[in-house]
Amino acid sequence: MTELDIAEVAQRAGLPASTLRFYEEKGLIASTGRRGLRRQYDPGVLERLALIALGRTAGFSLDEIARMFAPDGRPRIDRRMLTDKADELDRRIRELGALRDSLRHAAACPAPSHLECPTFRRLLAEATAPGRHVPGR
Repeated sequence: MTELDIAEVAQRAGLPASTLRFYEEKGLIASTGRRGLRRQYDPGVLERLALIALGRTAGFSLDEIARMFAPDGRPRIDRRMLTDKADELDRRIRELGALRDSLRHAAACPAPSHLECPTFRRLLAEATAPGRHVPGR
């Protein structure tokens, strides 16, 4: 397969060319040169972009993702980092599940006012407890 120009990489990866240029500035990808004014990339960049997308979906920062590649560009994934992120996602899932349940309760609560509902008042107290992470804050 021959080199791909930036427009083809953008189209295949589903990313704007500006994102590719940004990733290149951050050192996440590298062009192989230019043909006229258009950057050229090795076809392997598509796999690398897929790994970056997977990392972003999992919630890793671009700096964390950059550390997952060796200087030669091959993946060098820290398994401990993956375990820590999975644990973080488990916590977030529990928080979101509790939030979902709270919303369902508030929507179906038979109390005349939400502030008269003991369950809703408990949820309010939990949401404002010091050090408590509330999703969306």
